[in-house]
Amino acid sequence: MNETTARRLAGFACLAAAVALIVEVPLYFLYDGPPPDSNVLARLLFGILGLTFFIVFAAAFRELVRTVRPAYEWAGSLAFTAGLVYGTVTLVSSGLEGGAVIAADHPIDPTIDVSGTYILYGTIGRVLLALFLAAVGHTLSRTRLLPSWAHRSAFVLAGLNVAFVPSLFFGNEPAHFYAANGWGTTASMGAILSYWLLALGISLCRSAAKSAHRQVTDAPSAAGAARRPA
Repeated sequence: MNETTARRLAGFACLAAAVALIVEVPLYFLYDGPPPDSNVLARLLFGILGLTFFIVFAAAFRELVRTVRPAYEWAGSLAFTAGLVYGTVTLVSSGLEGGAVIAADHPIDPTIDVSGTYILYGTIGRVLLALFLAAVGHTLSRTRLLPSWAHRSAFVLAGLNVAFVPSLFFGNEPAHFYAANGWGTTASMGAILSYWLLALGISLCRSAAKSAHRQVTDAPSAAGAARRPA
């Protein structure tokens, strides 16, 4: 995979993940009480799609780093591993919520009634996402694959996620900002992540276009150099 292809794949996957997650988050705020099953399953479906594309983005990001800056492949691999584990853990929590909703004979609010998911998408998710963002930020700061705002914002978001790690000590009321499953710990952090992914995806797609243009303009000079007698 060359640089342009890696940038395009990472950019498109990042954009797709962002769009799915942006659609998912508002669905959590449509109902005051237990939402209908259709609402829960719809938001879980968008979340599953978003996480799938997120994993593809993490893999493509590692490939981009390996292709362009092999010396920092270890950092790209760390970002991929953290992103993969984060996606897996969050998908497990989605599966637990979806299974509980399907099995229940009455509407339930899985953010309250499915207690096994609190720590998965709360504290554990925040730790893993902080590791992923820190690894991405470090990689971008060293490789300069994207503008400086990308690595700076990644470090800021990593710090925000770390700030929510102690939320497991503050109960399980979703209406409370800092609860284990509170709207700050989960929904707000998810919304911030989705818009960061949107900006990052746009930047990656633009960089792919520049990379393709650079390859086209460099090709004639490279061919001329190859034909030039020694």
